[in-house]
Amino acid sequence: MSAIAGIYHTNNEPVHIEHSNAIMKNLEQYPADDIQTWYKKNIFLGCHAQWVTPESVGELLPYYDKDRKLSITADAIIDNRDELFEKLQVDYYKRRSISDSELILLAYHKWKEESPKYLVGDFAFLIWDDVNQKLFGARDFSGSRTLYYYRGKQRFAFCTTIQPLLSLPYVEKQLNEQWLAQYLAITGMIDVVDASATPYNNIKQIPPSHSISIVGEKVALNRYCTLSSEKKLKFKSDEEYVEAFQEVFQEAVSSRLRTYRHVGAQLSGGLDSGSIVGFASKELSLSNKTLHTFSYIPPSDFIDFTPRHLMPDERPLIKSTVNYVGGINDHYLDFDGRDSYSEIEGFLEMMEMPYKFFENSFWLKGMFEKANNEGVGILLNGGRGNLSISWGSALDFYALLLKRLKWVRLYQELDQYSKNVGGARLRRLPSLAKKAFPTIKRAVPAITSNTNSMLINVEFARKTNVYTELSKFGIDESGWFSSTNIYEQRIRHFADVFHWNASNTLSTKLSLRHGLWKRDPTNDIRVIRFCLSVPESQYVQKGLDRALIRRSTKGLLPDNVRLNQRIHGVQGADWVHRMIPHWDTFIEDVQQMANDKDYLIYLNGQAIKDAFIKVKDGVSPSYVVESNSKVLMRSLIVYKFLKRFD
Repeated sequence: MSAIAGIYHTNNEPVHIEHSNAIMKNLEQYPADDIQTWYKKNIFLGCHAQWVTPESVGELLPYYDKDRKLSITADAIIDNRDELFEKLQVDYYKRRSISDSELILLAYHKWKEESPKYLVGDFAFLIWDDVNQKLFGARDFSGSRTLYYYRGKQRFAFCTTIQPLLSLPYVEKQLNEQWLAQYLAITGMIDVVDASATPYNNIKQIPPSHSISIVGEKVALNRYCTLSSEKKLKFKSDEEYVEAFQEVFQEAVSSRLRTYRHVGAQLSGGLDSGSIVGFASKELSLSNKTLHTFSYIPPSDFIDFTPRHLMPDERPLIKSTVNYVGGINDHYLDFDGRDSYSEIEGFLEMMEMPYKFFENSFWLKGMFEKANNEGVGILLNGGRGNLSISWGSALDFYALLLKRLKWVRLYQELDQYSKNVGGARLRRLPSLAKKAFPTIKRAVPAITSNTNSMLINVEFARKTNVYTELSKFGIDESGWFSSTNIYEQRIRHFADVFHWNASNTLSTKLSLRHGLWKRDPTNDIRVIRFCLSVPESQYVQKGLDRALIRRSTKGLLPDNVRLNQRIHGVQGADWVHRMIPHWDTFIEDVQQMANDKDYLIYLNGQAIKDAFIKVKDGVSPSYVVESNSKVLMRSLIVYKFLKRFD
């Protein structure tokens, strides 16, 4: 794991030592096991290394292969090492010690610009090809690691983070208004749909699933990977689907346990993190290793106001998993005294851009801090599980059965589903009919959208023509996807490359600050391709939603977790409660923002004022379910970020 950087002068002018020093100096804020640089006249490569895997200990990065005349700097963990060893015909005696960066370099030497297609894992790298006078690099299919770059006249510079690039004298710090418009107009957790853009005009990023090639003044981006609905598998029995899934998922989990330090996992009371813990503990037990789990819980003075089917404190389910799986050192973290508001400035400094996940910001950061203190090198997470391993909405599948007039199967499924979750089976038919036949829904007058909940200033939206751009990606003026068909949304999710930029920006920069790497087996490209190839009937069965993962974890997870369809964990329900001691200061900040005309050209001033009136005279933990406090927090985060351009 590394922060990487480089400068390339396309006119053969030597790289100024003060420029390379400025970049590397900016990276000193992160802990490092080793810091190395490599120069050759007009090309400089740097690496601020953090050792995580056994093979990375003592690794020389940047690495120069004098025989092949290739130099590489890489931020990478490669998971299909054995497969690559065979394809590249690496000698057996070298396989145990060869580093992931050397493996990438060998792959490039064999397959050139096709090489990223053969790599499985989390990676961002740049290779200097001296023979062809080419700089070539790539980001993995989902962009698990960030990689930013500046392109100017006869100069190209790149880095894992943005600030080192802004330290170069020829890179001007300017606000990218198109990025900001998209960020403000999108109401969901996505930051922007332009996957190459950043908040800075002169700084771009290599999009996920893309490679970059620089030869002279020519810079070319190429998409090397596209995920779409795979050809459907056809096994003879339900059990064969379970066995095939268990095999591919165990491989994904096991390949992510490679560290010379401890292995940790974020653990909630749900299926995604629980399944990862179950499969990981099974593998670690073979070498008598303990898995450290980290679970977020509300503070002791939090009074639960949520409905009975929601569970802010998931300890009962978490402890069931821990006791059933065994071999776990479990940690329950309430992060007492920490809150979303007090973390804003620190998060903006770390993220280098605004962020939307403020409800969970303090505990996401706290997890990394605690894991680092426990000596963890790999922190497992199941962030992409909803669209891969635990896919399967029962009601949406039943709507398909209704649309296809599969009455017998529908009746049987509804009967079993109602027994699992409670309630009469026939009461769900009206909602299923609306899902199956959208024209029924359109026959009902639509509720007028509340434009005051939008963060973007109307004139700014018009000036940037932002909704025209968003419409190309299926996002309408509500700020979210117009299609309510979850099957279409899933296809689109994997076809587009922008969905995970925001969360991967967070995980990369948290990892650099705390010296450990977040790994997500549910985001393994082998797992995703398998899950896309599974028929929908395997995901909803016998009244079970998310049926494939429920069946596949039999014997790995306790039944009260594995078969739970009645209670849902809800993390972050206490974020307003935590802010109560700081509410007056928060209100003062909001009032200043509401009167600052210099920034209201971007922000929706009327929405801010309307929300301010609702919350200024007092605070209740139940504000967490209302939009007013969320509008104010999101606007305030953007406001504080924009002031950094003053």
